[in-house]
Amino acid sequence: MTDSERTIDPQTGLVFRLMKLEDIPHILVIEHEAFTMPWTEEAFRNELTHNHFAKYMVMELEGQIIGYAGMWAIVDEAHVTNIALLEEYRGRKWGERLLDELMRTAAFLGMKSITLEVRVSNTIAQNLYRKKGFRPAGTRKGYYSDNREDALIMWADLPEYGKEGLMEGRVDSR
Repeated sequence: MTDSERTIDPQTGLVFRLMKLEDIPHILVIEHEAFTMPWTEEAFRNELTHNHFAKYMVMELEGQIIGYAGMWAIVDEAHVTNIALLEEYRGRKWGERLLDELMRTAAFLGMKSITLEVRVSNTIAQNLYRKKGFRPAGTRKGYYSDNREDALIMWADLPEYGKEGLMEGRVDSR
């Protein structure tokens, strides 16, 4: 997270905080609803207890976990592992708010850029990522093992923590 362990969005009442082991059952509900190949309890437990690169957060509304996001912070690059919302809370731009918080956290941790893979068929997610400054950088052929779908690799540069433009990311002009 940023300067404290909890961030509250005064406009929406959304609370962002670090994920804890006791959150995993709630995360699994979101995971099964959002993905065709959901992660297991053991995978999340390993991320939270053994992977020192892993940083995971939850998004709560009125005390209920409604979304979560994770990344690996390696050297100066953040690699998004997953980001998901309960279906009933999609379409409110709260996925965008969750991504904003993940990007802000990455910048706070000193990351200079952020990357992710997204299904080539998932144009809704791709549009969100483009809006936040991500740009396509290649594909991973047959990346998704459920149907061998290709993944689009996307990257965005992160401004220094606290600088203007953090919410939108920035596009590298090289």
